[in-house]
Amino acid sequence: ELYVVDAASGETRSIWKPPLQIANPRWSPDGQSIALIHGLMSDEGSTGGDIFVVPVSGGAPRNLTEGQALSASWLAWRPGGDVLFTAHVEGETMVGIIGPGGAPRATWRGPATLTSMSLSRDGARSAAIHESFSDPPEVWAGPMGGWQPVTRVNAGLRAPWGEVKSVRWESDGHRVQGWLIAPPQVDPSRRYPLVVNVHGGPSSAVSPRWPSRWTALLPTQGYFVFLPNPRGSYGFGEAYTQANVKDFGYGDLRDILRGVDAAIASAPIDGQRVGIIGWSYGGFMSMWAVTQTDRFKAAVAGAGIVNWQSYYGQNRIDRWMIPFFGASVYDDPDVYARSSPITFIKKVKTPTLVLHGDRDSEVPTPQGYEFWHALKTLGVPTQLVIFEGEGHAVSRPDHVRDMQRRVVAWFDRYLGS
Repeated sequence: ELYVVDAASGETRSIWKPPLQIANPRWSPDGQSIALIHGLMSDEGSTGGDIFVVPVSGGAPRNLTEGQALSASWLAWRPGGDVLFTAHVEGETMVGIIGPGGAPRATWRGPATLTSMSLSRDGARSAAIHESFSDPPEVWAGPMGGWQPVTRVNAGLRAPWGEVKSVRWESDGHRVQGWLIAPPQVDPSRRYPLVVNVHGGPSSAVSPRWPSRWTALLPTQGYFVFLPNPRGSYGFGEAYTQANVKDFGYGDLRDILRGVDAAIASAPIDGQRVGIIGWSYGGFMSMWAVTQTDRFKAAVAGAGIVNWQSYYGQNRIDRWMIPFFGASVYDDPDVYARSSPITFIKKVKTPTLVLHGDRDSEVPTPQGYEFWHALKTLGVPTQLVIFEGEGHAVSRPDHVRDMQRRVVAWFDRYLGS
């Protein structure tokens, strides 16, 4: 809900109760309205949606990007009254401008990621952290679209992976996109294993940024890594982001599987040696995928959800779930069961490594235990690794190194690099 607070009296007045989440509210230069980003967002800080302008005095908000195939991620007013914004667009980043009453206009677009954007007082220049698959993070600044690096903190880094290319395909009438990272040396006469890395969220996107962890490591060990943006992701408009509502694991998995076909058709990949990995929602997708298909010969599930019904009462961030499931688990338990891997657990045959932090409040550790326990009972090759003192993200350097070694060893064992 959007409120205005009188600084002198402390009086609080609601000016808009939106149907979904909001982020990045900014006052207009004349103080008459507030621009913000509104949409279906699962994680605070992972922003994507349409740009709305809300009158401070009351009245209906205006959607400035309605129907546009983009997901705004940041915005700022310029002195003349137009709005400058960044957006996810088909896996890339766009910088655009919306004038009063006008349509969005792109001023720059490219295969890079811009974060922590800051605008000069006159609105003519900007600075941001720029990174891509080939350029490590640095601060860039300058005229809009004409930025130049102003730091050299990571100048000595060189990409240890190979070519990265955008892959596009069709799925159930949707245009879908993903990124394919190659090993540093590719012999076209060979066929290489593929690991699919599903992003978290689900409201998020794989953008062109300097890879880290297994996304960076696996290509150096002889794997292609595929990073899909299935329905539910940012970058194709709000309708695409909302296309997985009450449908977790169904349409988005179909998008991923068709993306695997597209990746195999575009590179020397062995279609019989495909694995899947993910963290958080991506961990759920790893757990889910192995209950739905035998396409994946090995899986790694990090901080995944195996049972949406029990998860609802375990986690400390449950308010994010109702916009996606349409009701609480107490009002509609069936919609939660329909997308729970535990419902279909007897179908699993895929060897799966389960990773979790023991202090995770976003996806509590019992979710990992429940999945591992089921696989062990059913005779499916599995291993459970709990990282002591870690929350939703594993961050201690020794734990990160251990996790990386285990991930590579698991895929080497079942896919063979």
